[in-house]
Amino acid sequence: MTYIATYFFKKRPIIAMILLVMSTSLSAQNQVKAKLENPITEAYLKQHLRKQSPRLILTPDIEKVLKERLKSDPLVQSYHRYLQKDAQDILKEPLTQHTLEGFRMLPAFEMPHRLGVLAMVYRLDKNPEVLKRINEELLTVSSFADWNPQHFLDVSQMSLAVALAIDWTGDALPKETVKLAKNAIIEKGLLPSYNVNGERMGWIDGVNNWNSVCHGGMVAAALAIAEVNPALATKTIARALEKLPNSLKEYAPDGAYPEGPGYWRFGTSFSVIASNVLTTALGQDFGVAASQGFLGSADFRLQMTGPTGECFNFADSDSRMDGETMVLMAWFASQTGNGLYLNKPFFEKPYGGARLAGPGIVWLSQFSQKKTTELTPEWLGRGANPVAVFHGEPNDPNRLFLAFKGGAASISHGNMDAGTFVFELNGVRWVIDPGNQNYYLLNKIGFQLSNYTQQSERWSLLTKSNLTHSTITANDARFKVNVMAPISDFKKGSQPEATIDMTKVLNGLITSLERKFIKESNQSVLIEDRFEVNDSTQFITWGMMTVADVLPTKNGAVLKQDGKELKLTILSPDHLAVSIISLDPAPLSIDKNIKNLKRIEVKVPAYLLKDKKGMIQIRLSGI
Repeated sequence: MTYIATYFFKKRPIIAMILLVMSTSLSAQNQVKAKLENPITEAYLKQHLRKQSPRLILTPDIEKVLKERLKSDPLVQSYHRYLQKDAQDILKEPLTQHTLEGFRMLPAFEMPHRLGVLAMVYRLDKNPEVLKRINEELLTVSSFADWNPQHFLDVSQMSLAVALAIDWTGDALPKETVKLAKNAIIEKGLLPSYNVNGERMGWIDGVNNWNSVCHGGMVAAALAIAEVNPALATKTIARALEKLPNSLKEYAPDGAYPEGPGYWRFGTSFSVIASNVLTTALGQDFGVAASQGFLGSADFRLQMTGPTGECFNFADSDSRMDGETMVLMAWFASQTGNGLYLNKPFFEKPYGGARLAGPGIVWLSQFSQKKTTELTPEWLGRGANPVAVFHGEPNDPNRLFLAFKGGAASISHGNMDAGTFVFELNGVRWVIDPGNQNYYLLNKIGFQLSNYTQQSERWSLLTKSNLTHSTITANDARFKVNVMAPISDFKKGSQPEATIDMTKVLNGLITSLERKFIKESNQSVLIEDRFEVNDSTQFITWGMMTVADVLPTKNGAVLKQDGKELKLTILSPDHLAVSIISLDPAPLSIDKNIKNLKRIEVKVPAYLLKDKKGMIQIRLSGI
């Protein structure tokens, strides 16, 4: 019987997709203490709150600069035209409806984009047709019975969308609409955020993207209704300044975001919103942007992207940098003056309905280039989920790209992927990460996706298991979920190398194992695993995930893909051959299917080792 049939027969209830609070030993791995200034009282709010609108992201002075850049800057002009077209497309769409997919409200993820674009286009063009649609959208969502507090990410995004719309266009809207919208923000947004015993409310004290998204949205909401209910606004902003450090410290010390590049985009977007609206409404962000590693996380996101345009898509990440990411990067460009962060080709020909497309034109207009740095050829991101990268020659589309990670499975959105890597050479992604898969289909059948315990069925999935990542295992057993594999050594130079200590994640099945990555040249890398077995060790398995065609050879294999070739050479032990395991179709009916997916394996039986010590040494090199 398939998994799907089994779960329908068992009639298990739908469980939450995401663990809101990861109370594992991992929090001890990231001991950075973050704290924001928090002077917020009603008196402070009354004294410092900007009296006139707009005050969220836009101010009269910022708007003046934006309109000046619209006259002179080709990138701002191009992006403005894109927003105008996007607004016209939105006008053709039906009004939003309160629809659910499982426990998620579908309009919530669309509304910041929809109302942000419409409100910005109206602000710049004063198109009455656009204003009419803004009014209709606000009347519609304000009349919803609720904004889905069972999944508070929805509430936060709806609150942000409505807050921006009334801040940017409120003077032109009917007073009744503005009053209704502000009341909806209070009743459907802010007040439910204090229902601490409700479903999935762990975000208040959590450390993952829920913390930043929900507090960020609530800050924008509070500033939008501050005159109507100053006590509630004060309490909400003060709470955010107290609790946001829980997620901000996760960027320390180098900007490596534990939930991967995909959730970096989501979580960071709302930390940016919090920083931006606090600055424009109250004159400062109280230390949000200055948090250790936060601005440096833009480097992390760029470092994760290979020359093919695909990223190291660990932790439920997408495989490519999308328009939403490039819009967000414009804020980092505006804050630092660093041209590295501004993707000019994207703004010349924008695409994709970015959640923050409306604010994006403000950030673009605020960019003034002061420098353009280059990505370092070797980069280490420490923290709760450490990751490192070796690059080949800069500006070479065929250059080498090797990215690898340590970490632990029980991190939010984590997989059993400590020791895994991706590899590109000559314009081909040879070694892949299986990436993310659709949550809703798993939630729908009651699959325990949010269960991060050792025996959880989560780890049976192709996208989550250590047996379907490019790492090394003992006895084909699961990794231990709540311990960390640190990057214990990192050396730069002409032949950079880094070491991951895999010992603890192998859960006593081995005495020690260190995995070393070495960039030998611009055409080859060496993966070296040194280990000592014990009486529990039956065999060690070296694995590599690929969608290339694989031709076994005497001492390894030749991989072929897109008219290119890569050589895999087993340097040690002698006389071993590769095994090729097809994963297309995927093992389970609920697994993600990846065309032509396979796993190359090299197995070393423990009984062959002298003195219980051994080494697997494999070179990947261009042909």
